[in-house]
Amino acid sequence: MIYSLSGKLNVKGEHFAVVEAAGIGLKIFTNPRTIEALPAAGSSVKFFCHLHLREDGLELYGFLSEEELNFFELLISVSGVGPKSALSIMEIAELKNLAAAIKESRPDLLTRASGIGRKTAERIILELKNKVRAEKTGAVIKKMESDQDLIETLAGLGYRREQAKAALQKIDEKVVNLEDRLKAALKILGGRS
Repeated sequence: MIYSLSGKLNVKGEHFAVVEAAGIGLKIFTNPRTIEALPAAGSSVKFFCHLHLREDGLELYGFLSEEELNFFELLISVSGVGPKSALSIMEIAELKNLAAAIKESRPDLLTRASGIGRKTAERIILELKNKVRAEKTGAVIKKMESDQDLIETLAGLGYRREQAKAALQKIDEKVVNLEDRLKAALKILGGRS
């Protein structure tokens, strides 16, 4: 079993990276959040990996931290949640936010992931509620809801949802007021950060 992989980053795709290790280029599937955090092509990189066996081959899924790998493996342990669905879930928010959504029994927050319906979200919550750790869940949930409102507002102003999400991640965590967060996001999107 492959647990981690270090090598030279050759390619950054939208949902995968290619890492050359010992003369072999390995395609590692991951989410856009991880791709964005990767260094430039040609740099050294380390992934924590999950090797997934399929009928038609092997797939390697990778993350930059053991915490992300562990969360991914928790998600795929739930019946009906495959690796692609787990990546989709991990793309919508940071791990602490996802853990809070599970702890607070909020399937509506998990259904924002592509391909995740209400029944699957409820199954995830039922099976993982006692397995995830989350602190200050009420405040985290409130921020997730607020961020979703901001994403919808920015999308209404003509920005792509991915741009809006990226801008919200760059806002200082000390900025909590909805109006101030919107102003800060617009400043970032306008290139005046």
